[in-house]
Amino acid sequence: MITVPRPGRPRGGGRDDQDGARSAVSTRGRSRARAFGLRARLLAAFLLVAVVSAGTTSALTYREARNALLKTAQDTAVSTFRDQVQRTGWGLPVQEEGLEEVLRDLARTGKPRPWVVFAEYGTLRASSGENPVSTVITPELRRAASADRYGSFERVVKDGVPYLTIGMPTVFRTGPDSVLPTGLVLYAVMRMTDEQVNVDALLVAARNGALPGLAVALVPGLIAARSVLRPVRELRRAARSMGSGRLDTRIPVRGTDELADLADTFNESAGQLERSVGALRDAEARARRFASDVSHELRTPLAGMLAVTEVLDQDADRLDADTAQAVRLVSAETGKLAVLVEDLMEISRFDARAAELNSDEIDVAEAIRKSLQTRHWSNDDRIRAELPTGIRARLDPRRYDIVVANLVGNALRHGGAPVTVRLRTEASSSGTQVLITEVADSGPGIPSASLPHIFDRFYKADAARSRSPGSGLGLAITLENVRLHGGTIRAGNLPGGGAVFTVEIPLRVEEDGG
Repeated sequence: MITVPRPGRPRGGGRDDQDGARSAVSTRGRSRARAFGLRARLLAAFLLVAVVSAGTTSALTYREARNALLKTAQDTAVSTFRDQVQRTGWGLPVQEEGLEEVLRDLARTGKPRPWVVFAEYGTLRASSGENPVSTVITPELRRAASADRYGSFERVVKDGVPYLTIGMPTVFRTGPDSVLPTGLVLYAVMRMTDEQVNVDALLVAARNGALPGLAVALVPGLIAARSVLRPVRELRRAARSMGSGRLDTRIPVRGTDELADLADTFNESAGQLERSVGALRDAEARARRFASDVSHELRTPLAGMLAVTEVLDQDADRLDADTAQAVRLVSAETGKLAVLVEDLMEISRFDARAAELNSDEIDVAEAIRKSLQTRHWSNDDRIRAELPTGIRARLDPRRYDIVVANLVGNALRHGGAPVTVRLRTEASSSGTQVLITEVADSGPGIPSASLPHIFDRFYKADAARSRSPGSGLGLAITLENVRLHGGTIRAGNLPGGGAVFTVEIPLRVEEDGG
């Protein structure tokens, strides 16, 4: 099994460099988005669960501990005050004289800490402290204490200080199971500052215990995220490696979980893709070899046939009309077959990456004029040339001649006269100078459905046209020759009608003294 290689620096030039630049921009965009990627989301989810768990546990623990602490102090105070009130004998009617001393005795017995005891009997008010009336006792407690023979209590916060207030009515028995209120109600007020301090300490302890717990929770979170993300990263590197052409890439399968199933499925798909692409490559290679071999095998007999047809053409005028017509037809078709064989051999060289560029600095306008003159188009009224002088570039003269000849010939066969050849230079969007060659005709133009396929091999824009004067490979060969120069070619239609082919080739000129 081949392990996944780490992505290396791409090499190459031309279009590969542009693709690499676009890939680098895309990678930087993904890097910016990766701050909120799967790793961050996994850690955020883990921390969220940890925060909720720690917060819930701390809140429940704090609540239970607080309630237990306050309940203990509250129950102790209420039961002690009730017992002391019941043990104290009260004379009726209650007299103000000596009442404060009794209240002080009650206050001294307060648990868990001393009380301040208040007494209310009709309009009589007294206390064990300095003020006979408490500002802490609420009307609700007074009503509850008067209505319940066992008394009532209430926790109150006054000026930020917590208090426990207890109301207890005094009664006398009228029978074994019946009592009557005497009208005297006693109240005990106890500060709960110590309990509040303990509650605050519990809150701080819960908070201080939760924060380190969250920090500790990061460790298993990181471990879990790494275990989940490792197969994902391996899958990403494997997909990138396969995208670069290494179809034998596989990723290791670890464990039996869903991620292991994903890795196994990826390996199976990669294997199937490798076999399918291998079969397609083999079929394509066989097809190329077949075309190349057939073209080579046909060259020798075609050379003989061309020689024979040339002799027959010369003697055709001395033959009878029917025989002469047949001879000329054979000669024409033999010439087309020879062109087709030569084009097939040329396209085979491109497919085999065997085509070479033999560049030289040339006068481009002069090269176009020679191309037209060689094909007897220089004096053709159907062709117009707009060729400014002084434009020089490094081109392969033979291949540039093929580009011009194929475009002009295509315009003459399938377009309409006049055909215009224009030459100019201009700056591209990247700032570099490019050589632009345009060939426009005055025909009906190219159907919009045919534009994406116009450079395909053997493509016919007119499906009803079964025969063509050309080989069907002219525009495909033109495209390959332009690409070999590092340029581009595009086809379109002029606003006023007619098709236009535009060739853009980087303008490279030899430096002085270079």
